[in-house]
Amino acid sequence: MNTKKRFLLIPLAIIGFSLLGGFVVMLLWNAILPSLVGVGILTFPKAVGLLMLCKILFGGFGGHSKRFGNKGFETPIWKQKMMNMSEEEREKFRSEWKERCKR
Repeated sequence: MNTKKRFLLIPLAIIGFSLLGGFVVMLLWNAILPSLVGVGILTFPKAVGLLMLCKILFGGFGGHSKRFGNKGFETPIWKQKMMNMSEEEREKFRSEWKERCKR
């Protein structure tokens, strides 16, 4: 696909998925929450705004998060440390965490 088509297609796809997502949020909200919690119905523009707000606050919608230091397919640091421990060190580690979790 050439770059001109991609330049036009990607923003249209983002807008289309946002509108579709807003419609789904509106349907789910209006089907569940008014009778369950007693809140008012949600209009389509408010549903799209709520979806955008959730995206800003919570991230989401797929993709790999790099917040926790696991970049791509690397083995997490804690797993590398556990693999390098001897059996006695692992058992000591487990027993210390069991004691901490009891409190």
